[in-house]
Amino acid sequence: MAVRPPATAPATTAARRSPDALLGLFPPGTSTAPDGALRIGGCHVGELAARHGTPALLVDEGALRARARRYADALAVRRPGSTVAFASKAFPCTAVYRLLAEEGLGVDVASGGELALALAAGTDPARVIVHGNAKTDEFLRAAVEARVGLVVIDNFDDIDRLERLLAEPAQGPGSPSPGAADQEGRGQTSGTYRQPVLVRVTPDIRPDTHAAISTGQRDSKFGLLVPQARDAIARLRASDRLRLDGLHVHIGSQILDTEPFVRAVAAVAELGTFPVYDLGGGLGARYTYDDRPPSVEAYVDALTAAADTLLPAGARIVIEPGRSLVAEAGVSLYRVVTVKRAHGETFVAVDGGMGDNLEVSLYGQRFEATVATRPGGAADGEPCRVVGRHCESGDVLSAGVLLDDPRPGDLIAVPATGAYTYSLANNYNAARRPPVVFCRDGRSRPVVRRETYADLMRRDLP
Repeated sequence: MAVRPPATAPATTAARRSPDALLGLFPPGTSTAPDGALRIGGCHVGELAARHGTPALLVDEGALRARARRYADALAVRRPGSTVAFASKAFPCTAVYRLLAEEGLGVDVASGGELALALAAGTDPARVIVHGNAKTDEFLRAAVEARVGLVVIDNFDDIDRLERLLAEPAQGPGSPSPGAADQEGRGQTSGTYRQPVLVRVTPDIRPDTHAAISTGQRDSKFGLLVPQARDAIARLRASDRLRLDGLHVHIGSQILDTEPFVRAVAAVAELGTFPVYDLGGGLGARYTYDDRPPSVEAYVDALTAAADTLLPAGARIVIEPGRSLVAEAGVSLYRVVTVKRAHGETFVAVDGGMGDNLEVSLYGQRFEATVATRPGGAADGEPCRVVGRHCESGDVLSAGVLLDDPRPGDLIAVPATGAYTYSLANNYNAARRPPVVFCRDGRSRPVVRRETYADLMRRDLP
């Protein structure tokens, strides 16, 4: 299996220093301007910094749309009638939900907040899949009232809660009348809406990834082991309020090999024949020069080949890409505040850090970086440790990156930050979370504004 390099791994070879190698980590279509600076979505980084400030999360809108279409097309060709649903915890931003809905993707949500954002963005409720290992009554009630397409059963308490909630009187003007059928043809039984559900199966597969983002092993907090899944299936088949549509499996994130995904398909195939099989997500993104994740097409090839062999021919396949869908479209832009040479190292401190990119501290994820106006590093560029401004020694964005004579005031660009940086952003040291800026065809527009100090106090009570 492929092994992800540690966060402290230096980039030292000549190939890694080249501008061409570096551009390969940025959104497809990234180029350099005549003055040598990076252009993201056709927008000059200097102009972006002047207009929107730093730190800022830049999103190449065209690259994100192209990636969504690549996933949708790959699955449609190989398994017609199947569904791509965005694993939205990777980037739960209203503008991203809206963009992916426009591209025809469904969405999976794991909280009431994600559900509210998805619906506000115009996502069709019938294309929403609800996840979570600890779904509250409030979350499930919102999901049922919205008539979401699928709720994934993670435990027996989910069944208890859903059956109880569905026994309550219909709430709200949008609720269907008893005996009505919704747009998907899901009829009512004894005057009660039957919520379509999937059972999440834990296949006892531990992929090669960080322990914090591995979810398919025996001791995972998610899902039901095969014997428990059989019990849940039997109970759901007897329910007059829940309709069992099929099975779900998801074994983790940032997985750089297709073999564990194939084993997961084999595991759910043993549980019987169903109309829907949700095979989850988990394909890794390319963060570093050394990362070589399978292509979208190779990943979908592996899943659909296994499905063609092991699952019913007419079954609908669902896949849930998250990280691999949005990571490459994002770029974090910072400004250098301080350069300090000490202890045999060069510390390049920027105006962001673990408040806007927690993945390094949380998962040990490796990111590359470059001076945005002199990308690629010089042949004699010095190895640097790019650090943040937070009061924490672990506030490191990237270690061992080659930077070309970094100086205070320089712009630093960190590629592949479209996944989880926004969702994990925080107010450590009362930092203001950065804006999200969409870039396309040389034009930029903020879709999330920078927080203000007033925002930090908005929830305070006298």
